[in-house]
Formats: sequence, C-alpha cells, structure tokens
Amino acid sequence: MNYYTDVLKKYTVFSGRARRQEYWMFFLFNFAAALILAIVDGALGTYPLLYAIYALAVFLPSLAVAVRRLHDTGKSGWWILIGLVPLIGGIWLIVLMATEGQPQPNEYGPNPKAVHA
Repeated sequence: MNYYTDVLKKYTVFSGRARRQEYWMFFLFNFAAALILAIVDGALGTYPLLYAIYALAVFLPSLAVAVRRLHDTGKSGWWILIGLVPLIGGIWLIVLMATEGQPQPNEYGPNPKAVHA
C-alpha cells in the first residue's frame, strides 16, 4: 500500500528515478482498483462514471511514475511515447519497465535501490 500512496504523494514529480518494485506495485494496485470500480460501476448501471473519475484522478501519477521508471533505466521520459507504436511499441515499453535500473547514479539521480538499502 505504501508504494501506491508514495506515488500519489509524488503526484507530478517527473524527475528522479523509480524502482521496478515501486512501478509494478503501483501498476498492480491501480489495475485492481480500476477493475473493482468497473465492476461496481456496471452493477450500479453507471458505467463508466466511477471508473472514468478514477482513471482521470490517477492519470498524472501513473504518467509520472512511468517516466521516473524510464529514468531508472537511463532512458528519457519521452520513451513513453514508444507505446503509441502499434503492437511492437507496447511490448517494448513493457520490456523497458521490466528492465533492471542502472546500478550507478545516472543523469536523473542516484540509484533508488541504494537510497532505500
């Protein structure tokens, strides 16, 4: 739960680096929350009202943590746009998000693993 709230606290922080664990735990919780809201929305007959409100609320934090995750791998945040390339782009973005970060400090900051260790 801390990973989710920590990302929300850094609502629009696009600088720095994010560990794989931070990104994927946020992704997992976010996916579960969106799925639950979509089901509740469908049961209430209000789909996509609650789901859309939630998606808008977490759009910027999701984008910010993705950019910080790319920074951890030594890539510019603009690499997130590779996901717009049909099929191949989405796969490549998943590979980038799953790649281990650089162990040494890079132009985006110190290694977040070393900071938390």
